[in-house]
Amino acid sequence: MVSRRTFLAGGGAATAGGFGLLPGLATEAQAAVSSTSGSPARLLPVFNRPRHLDYGDVSKLSGGDQTLLTTLQGVVNRTEPELYFIYDTGTTSVPDTKWLADMRLPTKLSKNPLDLVAKYRNRIRGAIVHDPAVPDSLNVATTLAGLENAVVADADQAKAHGLKIVKDLRGMFDDDRVKTYRWQLDNLFPRVTKQLLAGLPPTRVVDVENVQWLEIARETRQIRDSSNRGTYNLDVSAKLGQEAAYVRFADSFADDGWGASVRHVVVTANGTEFARFEPNSPEEAPYLFDGSHSSIGGEGNRFADGGNYWIYRFAPPAGTTSLVVTVEMWNQYLVSATDTAPTRIEPFAYFRDYVVATKAMVSWLPPGGATGDLLIEHFAKYPTLAPYMGWFANDVSGEWDGVDLASKGGSPVVAADFYMNGTVHAGFTAPISDKPRPIRRISKPQNKVYLTLTFGEGDNIQYCQRRLRDIWDDPKRGQVPTNWTISPLLAETGPGLYSHFQRTATTNDLLVCGPSGGGYTYPASWKATELTQYLKMTGGFMQRTGLDLVYAYSGRQNDQWILLSKEIAEGYAKYTPTKGIMQTWDGDPLTTRQGGIPVTGGWGPPGKAAEFKAALDQRIAGWDGASPLFISGMIGAWSWTPSDMAELGPLLTGPYELVLANAFYDLLNRVLA
Repeated sequence: MVSRRTFLAGGGAATAGGFGLLPGLATEAQAAVSSTSGSPARLLPVFNRPRHLDYGDVSKLSGGDQTLLTTLQGVVNRTEPELYFIYDTGTTSVPDTKWLADMRLPTKLSKNPLDLVAKYRNRIRGAIVHDPAVPDSLNVATTLAGLENAVVADADQAKAHGLKIVKDLRGMFDDDRVKTYRWQLDNLFPRVTKQLLAGLPPTRVVDVENVQWLEIARETRQIRDSSNRGTYNLDVSAKLGQEAAYVRFADSFADDGWGASVRHVVVTANGTEFARFEPNSPEEAPYLFDGSHSSIGGEGNRFADGGNYWIYRFAPPAGTTSLVVTVEMWNQYLVSATDTAPTRIEPFAYFRDYVVATKAMVSWLPPGGATGDLLIEHFAKYPTLAPYMGWFANDVSGEWDGVDLASKGGSPVVAADFYMNGTVHAGFTAPISDKPRPIRRISKPQNKVYLTLTFGEGDNIQYCQRRLRDIWDDPKRGQVPTNWTISPLLAETGPGLYSHFQRTATTNDLLVCGPSGGGYTYPASWKATELTQYLKMTGGFMQRTGLDLVYAYSGRQNDQWILLSKEIAEGYAKYTPTKGIMQTWDGDPLTTRQGGIPVTGGWGPPGKAAEFKAALDQRIAGWDGASPLFISGMIGAWSWTPSDMAELGPLLTGPYELVLANAFYDLLNRVLA
């Protein structure tokens, strides 16, 4: 997973033998015998199977109304899943609608989903009122909602729906994130479940409709080496006249990951400087209108790749007729301006049904500084293997640092912040085969370039629910051999999802375990004894789901990925059924035997089919053709589709042979013997 960019509740204490049961949740599955690998029989809470669903389209509702409904969903569905919501009406992909149809359950449409509050009012005690002036109070309210069988609302919502106020958080916290979550940890931790902890942003940025953007500057070349780095004067005077000008930096080539990058900004109004700052500094903060879709790079530069962006807001003095933004900038930039506020802030509603139903504690602690220290304290309080479900702030840097902290704390990460209707999908059961896919065995190695291609991101269960379903339904899927990473934890968080992908796979589709097993993690960051527990748990899930290959992260040294250690590879070989490991990698092709199993380094160039083939030709330029060459290729899951794979396939003529990963590692294992 290069970077995840794009949806995810009684409290039981841990017991000496594993995890406690949650009152009100089903218990049959947790009575199962432990797997042969020695892992616990159950990692995550059990939900009853839904029998009938009231559903409604909430795609046009505000984030506040969605939050009210998802927290209601959590309380109601804790006993038996009865509520389901559609979030994707009007989009090119409609996964919520597809999954609902696939369940073939009796349903009843509520044309106004908010009417469901009145229908199920007798199931809740009332409302936990959050403080709109303190965004993080929404997360504290969510934790309390799970503990108090209540919904999360603002004061106006509580009044409109006639809800008793169970707890009013207004005025209880100031806007100090550390103090807010310190209070929560000190006061609520004893009551919450210890099976998982959650991380969700309290707010989301929503696009305002009908905003007219004026293009100011565009890089028309595919620059990926900073060779166009320079100082650019961006004249945004055409968007003066309203209360402010908004300047958006985006990617002019959204499919290859090398978008706008800015290191320094100076703003002049009528020739007089009125702003000067560098990204991620206190001086930038007053002007950064929306930075949630961008990241900070190694030089302190702000960048945005793919469909991401950031927006500055500049309100020059009255009477300004000339406004120039001078930036040190490089790569594939696309700069636009408008005079209309292009976004608004709303509560972040997603995955709160699962958090409330399981009585989990939810926070939002960027993994650095004082907030990072508090996050470390959270991990230390939870049992080994208790997953961290949700995501981290600051995207790329937050991902690396957050997953590293979770790994050191013994918690696998489940990217689940946009996982919708989790309480329904966790309860719905469907057949999952524990039999690995048979190998189309290559009888004898030849002097070819054996290539296997793998879609990443599969550890991310919201990706499996949404983006993967979208591209999986591409009619050209199956035309060329393709590996698909997937989370084996779907066996507990979404059995119907996993079953669908397994049952509808063609002979050219192979499911492989996403990084780095039973949850996203960096094995090198774990304590040795805790890593053994993680690998045993991973082995159990892989056996349950018929997976016998794994894509794994290793560790980093001097900003480069390093080979999985012999000890870690031996752990995978001993405790999991994997027949090979594809790992993150930089540099020359990697094919080796480590810990008794073949290990390859994943490699993925930018661009689509033609560029991929050209980069592949360049990568094998030094190959002498005297022996087989093995290349494990990674495919960009957010930009590629099976149609792109179908375009690439015919280009891979001699000396290439494209094979599924099970045949690839079987042959490599024999060649390395």
